[in-house]
Formats: sequence, structure tokens, C-alpha cells
Amino acid sequence: MINRIFSGLLAVSLFMVSVSAFAQQDKAELENERKQLQKDIQEIQGQYDQVKGKTKQSVAQLNILNRKINLQERYIYNINRELRMIDDDIYRSNLEIYRLQKQLDTLKVEYARSVVYSYKNRSSYDYLNFIFSAGNFNDALKRIGYLKSYRNYREKQVNTILETQQLIAKRKDQQLGRKDQKNSALGNQTRQMVVLAEQKKEKNSVVTKLKSEEKDLEKQLASKRKRDNELKNSLAAIVRREVEAAKKRAAEEAKANAAANTNTSANSTSGTNVTTSNPSTSLTNPTTIKTSSSGSYLDLNESDVKLNSEFALNRGKLPWPVDNGYVCIRFGPYTIEGTSLKGYNHGITICSPQAGVPVKSIFNGEVVGVFNSGGEMNVTIRHGKYFTTYSNLSSVSVKKGETVKTGQTLGRLGTDDEGGNGGKLDFLLMIEAKEVNPELWLVKH
Repeated sequence: MINRIFSGLLAVSLFMVSVSAFAQQDKAELENERKQLQKDIQEIQGQYDQVKGKTKQSVAQLNILNRKINLQERYIYNINRELRMIDDDIYRSNLEIYRLQKQLDTLKVEYARSVVYSYKNRSSYDYLNFIFSAGNFNDALKRIGYLKSYRNYREKQVNTILETQQLIAKRKDQQLGRKDQKNSALGNQTRQMVVLAEQKKEKNSVVTKLKSEEKDLEKQLASKRKRDNELKNSLAAIVRREVEAAKKRAAEEAKANAAANTNTSANSTSGTNVTTSNPSTSLTNPTTIKTSSSGSYLDLNESDVKLNSEFALNRGKLPWPVDNGYVCIRFGPYTIEGTSLKGYNHGITICSPQAGVPVKSIFNGEVVGVFNSGGEMNVTIRHGKYFTTYSNLSSVSVKKGETVKTGQTLGRLGTDDEGGNGGKLDFLLMIEAKEVNPELWLVKH
């Protein structure tokens, strides 16, 4: 019986150790996630302080507030996960304490029986009589061994009872620690809920303000649409020009290859009499232009193929064009909250706490456009069949035809057209003429 109980205790201990190990791993992951969220919240708070209270930046203010609220909700969700883990741990500990207590009761009953039996047979004469009443010497040795085993059994009973009591005391101490952790987490949850409520209240105030300025915002959106259309037309012209240039190069290469093949054929037949029924059919479509498997003229020569492959492999890993920048208007259609105003962003709008900071190339490539559009300076770089455009630069430090490297400064960031001290960059990414979401290609931060 004592062996079964001891094995049970060992099994319970091993199970709790494994559960505790997994719990510690999950807790470490939660803690790392919480630290990252706290860092992100601090960064976004610094960005928000740059625009808070500036009437012309209420749209940017709303965008940052929405991001703050999202981070705050994720932070509260992280706390809720921690609370669930603590509750699960407390529940498992209660089950273990219950099992250990049942085992302890059984151990005490077994030990009490052995004590009663020993008391009834406590006389030394009874022990000697038990040994000497053996039929032979070997039987007497066996009886001596039995008495030793019985004494060891009682000692083991005592040790097992003490170990079980220690385990129960340890688990109860852990329970107190878990309850303290839960109370601390609940307090933190309450504080963060208050912060979230304040953020939502502030957001409602900004939305109300935006609604009162809807007419001014409509003019800003109309102006932005006009600039975007001008930029889009300029980019379409640049892409067409690059494709036509690549097509022309491919045609010239095909023509040169055809001429080389003709010369090789003529040389191989010189000095011999060759009769053909129709000499005019000896060469078919000598200027046939080959294209890549993707059908792109910008994916033909060796350098472009290599560049396209490297660019594609870096999806989600490309550096940001502006240090400490953040997305204030995302790619695609959007609605200004609290109003009926809608817009469409052909790329992403990256805001920065300061104007005049360097704007950098996100990858190796060739500058194929330096131009003014809608009163803004722009730089377009070709990375094989990929095109990146950096719009709203206050100054440009590269020129058309120049080869640039990843991280090379292209110019300085222009100011936000909504006013204030911050800067703003419209960043576009296209695969030839197709617009794609640049945020998916930049490294997450």
C-alpha cells in the first residue's frame, strides 16, 4: 500500500513539474509581449504629443489615437490572458492539494494500524518467541529479515507522511503567491481600463471636432486627390517609358542574335555547293522578341532577374524610408471617422515627428524619375520590375540615372500639409503599373 501511495506522490510531483514548466514558458512569452506593447505605447505616446492640440492636425491626431487604442486593447487582452493562466494554476493547485490531503489521510490510517499492532506485540519476549519458534535456521533468518522489513516499513511510513505534509504546505504557500499575483494583475487591469476609457473619450472629442471641420477637410481631400492623380499620371508615364526602353533593348538583342545566327550559318556553308528550293525561307522571324516567364520586359537581363529575385525575397524585411516614421494613413480606401468623407491612398502615408529628416532608399536600384508633381518633389527608383516612389520631399540629393544602394539618402522629408512641425512622406510601391501595399513589404516595427 505504501509503495502505491509513494508512486502516486511521485507521479503527481512529476505531472506538476511538467505543467509548471509549460506555465513558466507561457508566462515568459506573455511577459515579453507585454514589454513590447509597453514600448510601442510609449513610442506612440511620443508621436501623439507632437500633434496633440494642433487644430490642423486633427486627422493625424485621430489616426494616432486609433493606434493607441488598439495597442491599449491588446495590452489589456495580455493581462486577461495572464489572469486566466493564474486561475488555471490555482485550480490545478487546489486539485493537487485535495489529492495530497486524501493520500495523507490514508497514510495516517495505515500508520495508526501499524502502531496499534506494534503496541499489542511490544514485548521483547514475543519477538524472541517469534524467531525461536522457527522450524529451522533458514526460517529463523527469514523471520529476522521480516522484522527488519517491518521496521523499515514503519520508518518509510513516517517519511512519506512528512514529505506529503511538506508538499501540501508548499502548495499552500504557492497558492498565496498566486493569489497575490492575481490581485496585482486585477489592479493593473483596472488601471489600464481607466486609461482605455480616457483614450476613447479623447477620441470622441477629436471626432466631434473633425465633424465640425468637415468642409475644410473636404477641401483638403479634394486637393489631395488632385495631387494623387497628377502623381499617378507621372508614375504611369515613367513606367511606360521604362517598359518601352526594355522592350527596345530586347528587340535590339533579338535582332543582333538573329544576325549572329545568320553569319554563323553563312560561314558554315561557304566553299560548298548547297542547293535550296526556297532561299527566302532560310530565316524565320529574325527579330522575334523573347519575354520572361512572367511576361515582363523588366525581367529579362541577368541584373534585373537577380534584382527582382532579391527584392521579392525581402518582402516583410525591407527597411523603412524614414527613421522613427509610422503609418498615419494606410493603403487603399479609407473613411475619416465621424464624417461622410472618404479617400483612397495609392500607397501609405508615413508621418514623422520632424520634417527635414533623411528619406532613404529601401533597396538597391536606379533613379528613373526626379520630378515635381502637385507642388511636391518626388523621386522614383526602379528595382528591376519593382518601382518605389518617395513623394513630398523638401529637397533631393540624387539625380536621374544614378544608381543607389539600400539606405542611401535620397533627400529630406517635407512638412505635413496639415500644418505643425511634423513631416509626412507618401510612399508608393508598384510592380510595373500595379499598385501594391508597401506596408506588407516593410519590416514590422
